[in-house]
Amino acid sequence: MRFRSVFLAMAFAVSTALSAQPPAHNQLVGTWRMLSATLEADGQTRPAYGQSPQGLLVFTPDLHFVEVLTDGDLPRFASDARGQGTDAENRRAMAGSIGFFGSYTVDARGAFSGNRVEGATFPNWVGSVRTVKELSLTVVGDRMTERFRRPEGTEIRIEWQRVSIGEQRTGGTR
Repeated sequence: MRFRSVFLAMAFAVSTALSAQPPAHNQLVGTWRMLSATLEADGQTRPAYGQSPQGLLVFTPDLHFVEVLTDGDLPRFASDARGQGTDAENRRAMAGSIGFFGSYTVDARGAFSGNRVEGATFPNWVGSVRTVKELSLTVVGDRMTERFRRPEGTEIRIEWQRVSIGEQRTGGTR
């Protein structure tokens, strides 16, 4: 009887191990530097974050992300106190940058399948859930293309380059 129990336990363990699928490789994990960003609306394409866009997008292995995008040509505020910007300075800064963070999911192939925004400099995004219908991230090697469609139809396209380990250590730029 004891032999039979041990045999059944071993058989179950082996069958479970053979049928278990290893977790998919998460294609997104790492740090990504923005190379370019464009807006497409009404048949016209223009820079989304000025002529010198700057941005980082980080995906963690525990399925969290943070994305910060800025117009690298935004002029400095007259005051060095963050809360002391003029109305015009604040409008330019708000229009020329966005920062947000949250959680994300991947499918069985390790490809992006959706995200949930938990915090953002644009408060209307907080709580937003995006699927591949509104947001796509396509990874090919160390390049990634992000496409996001706004509710009114404008499409934003961002090209990303994965940051190498050496670049992360030295703080290098593109």
